[in-house]
Amino acid sequence: MKLLSRRTFVQGAALSLGAVALAPGLSLGAPKQDAATLPQKTPVIGSKKVTPGQASGSVAKVYFSPVIDEASLIKLYNLVNEGIYGKVAIKVHTGEPNGPNILPRELVAALQKTIPDSAIVETNTLYEGGRYTTEGHRKTLEVNGWTFCPVDILDEKGDVSLPVRDGFHLKEVAMGKGITDYDSMLVLTHFKGHSSGGFGGSMKNIAIGCASGQVGKRQVHGTNMEGKPEFSTSAKKDLFMELMADSAKAVTDHFGKHITYINVLRNISVDCDCAGTRAHAPTMKDIGILASNDLLTIDQAACDLIFAAPDSKDVVERIESRHGLRQLSAMREKKMGNPQYELITIK
Repeated sequence: MKLLSRRTFVQGAALSLGAVALAPGLSLGAPKQDAATLPQKTPVIGSKKVTPGQASGSVAKVYFSPVIDEASLIKLYNLVNEGIYGKVAIKVHTGEPNGPNILPRELVAALQKTIPDSAIVETNTLYEGGRYTTEGHRKTLEVNGWTFCPVDILDEKGDVSLPVRDGFHLKEVAMGKGITDYDSMLVLTHFKGHSSGGFGGSMKNIAIGCASGQVGKRQVHGTNMEGKPEFSTSAKKDLFMELMADSAKAVTDHFGKHITYINVLRNISVDCDCAGTRAHAPTMKDIGILASNDLLTIDQAACDLIFAAPDSKDVVERIESRHGLRQLSAMREKKMGNPQYELITIK
């Protein structure tokens, strides 16, 4: 099997769909602006922010705290954890070695201690790097300080195929086999930019983050076993977003009501945490924490906050140039969330 470096993986040659199954107390900063007064400016709408009490039909609730600390994180989690029970998977992007922008371990540890029978879950990467093999991944976890609780590398013992119901392109996606050991999942996401996806939110966290390293991630990136993904044309950019939506749908369908989401908008670089030490430094002020039971609306709300922020030029350019907002419209088309949301500020 040909090994892929991260640079080759991101900037490689032509896209292939050969392997795709086709189917019809720690204060970390706060913003100066008040999110409640910010208008929705995101140009592509997946879920529209509405005024409380003035919307027709049901409205998804998205909770927001402008303070990023342990107490706020725990408070927001307790507002959206009604479906969490049993053995709990906490899906966190643990990052490449010494990544400068990943979530603070102290912040995650404080929350994890409040969730009985929980473990952080991850999968190995398709590209060569610090998380390419299980052995290397374990070393990276130690380097990055993810040592305060069990960390389950889901594809360490193989893959399991989860069905994609009414997807854009995929009939099934190979996930890390260990995902079936869990009753529920908390998707705890560092919201930031992404080199190919435009942004990495809750959807990307499960779509790529739960897919197995050498099979599932090839499916999600639309490559065969030798192909290298390349997303330079508009059609290919949109295809990647749709494949991610398919993969995320497999995960959300698997857990049903027993999955919830938190986006932490801090250290918002144009790059994903998979860029490691090569990630660009953040150019935005920290914004806050979002929590919701609705996958579409939590990523929509995060994009709305970023697009409305006065210092978001670099991140907005990254999102728009990669067609990242197709993530939102794709989720709406596949009914992966509510088309209306209410933003509720918690202080």
